[in-house]
Amino acid sequence: MQLSLDRSDLTAYVARQLESFFPDGFPLDDLPAFVDRALERLEYCFSRVRLKGYFDGEQSRFSHRHSDQYAVFLYYLSNSTFREKPGHPIAEKAYALNKALHALDAFYEVELPDIFAVQHPVGTVLGRATYSDYFMCYQNCTVGANLDSDYPEFGQGIVIYGGGRVIGRTSVGDNTFVSTGAIVMDAGALHGDCVLHGIFPRTQRSPTRRNVIRDIFGWAD
Repeated sequence: MQLSLDRSDLTAYVARQLESFFPDGFPLDDLPAFVDRALERLEYCFSRVRLKGYFDGEQSRFSHRHSDQYAVFLYYLSNSTFREKPGHPIAEKAYALNKALHALDAFYEVELPDIFAVQHPVGTVLGRATYSDYFMCYQNCTVGANLDSDYPEFGQGIVIYGGGRVIGRTSVGDNTFVSTGAIVMDAGALHGDCVLHGIFPRTQRSPTRRNVIRDIFGWAD
């Protein structure tokens, strides 16, 4: 993967950010290994994303100055740390740093998929849903639970546009576009190949010939 900073410089850069935001003196000796894990996952993810700046036709590309890319990196850093050493402060700090820098709330225990992307995700909250590959979200989106702590499930190829909400006991089928401002709540099983629009309890489903994996991610197997 082509990096804007080599691994050691990227690790030092992240360490300075963590020390600046959280000046508690906690040692960061484990950080290089966690950065390596995050970059491994990032490389695989970006190899399947054909958005500008993610893949040059031969290899993945990652820039620490590309805020959307850096938001994904920080999620992978926090989640990889949690997977390897639950309770490690770096998981908490990387998660909080992501909120501070990008206003993206993707908790380190949430299992986002191996292939996903965010587009200027300011104000977006991604809760403990079941996610699948080729997931994309924009600004001010919410994925969350109902009052009974039921979370959504997503098939492959899902886009949630700005202001979209998917809440509660809702199973969204493959290749679904959630429209700007749509609120989908406790909708049960929804077949894919559609656009979801409207506001609960009047959410509606319209068929689409567009394809998330092809038209949004720019990938065709």
